[in-house]
Amino acid sequence: MIQKAFKYTQTIFNQYVKNVFGLDESIVVTNNIVNETGVIPLENQNKIVLSLIHIDQEITRPFYTKDHKVSDNNYESIPDIENYTIDMLVTPCFENYDETLKFLNTSIQFFQANPILDATMHSDFPEGLQKLSFDLQRGGDYMQMHNLWNALGAKYRPSVIYKMRLVTISSNEIDTFMPEISSTLNPIK
Repeated sequence: MIQKAFKYTQTIFNQYVKNVFGLDESIVVTNNIVNETGVIPLENQNKIVLSLIHIDQEITRPFYTKDHKVSDNNYESIPDIENYTIDMLVTPCFENYDETLKFLNTSIQFFQANPILDATMHSDFPEGLQKLSFDLQRGGDYMQMHNLWNALGAKYRPSVIYKMRLVTISSNEIDTFMPEISSTLNPIK
């Protein structure tokens, strides 16, 4: 689901940028900021890069979603569905600083215009995802940004972090089958 969420966000975001600037080529990629050797990958040059920097499990869970009725009036028990929040770094990687700022501005505009992606607004929304919502990560100081870019093994670039909420992951495995209760016992008198 994480890959589906990123790829779909990339597709919709890319189309937005292409429309705004009248571009023919793709401008948004999903990738690491730098490769294992600390070098910026060629595919990142002059692109807007989406990167996963943190994942966290949502602590709120749906009430009693474990047992589901199946066609033969029996029930199956499945593990709880878990929702995750992903911190997504949006980094325009352009040689020209003015271009970097221009595409950073456009990135912010995209997420302001599209705070939620779901099937009600997009007919091609990926199966298995319920919805994606995006919130600008607020707060943080220079030290936190410095630490983030050091952890990434890269030099700072103008960027923004969005929380991508409600990435749903389920194991799709059935724990047990339970027969339907067809009669009740009479109490002893």
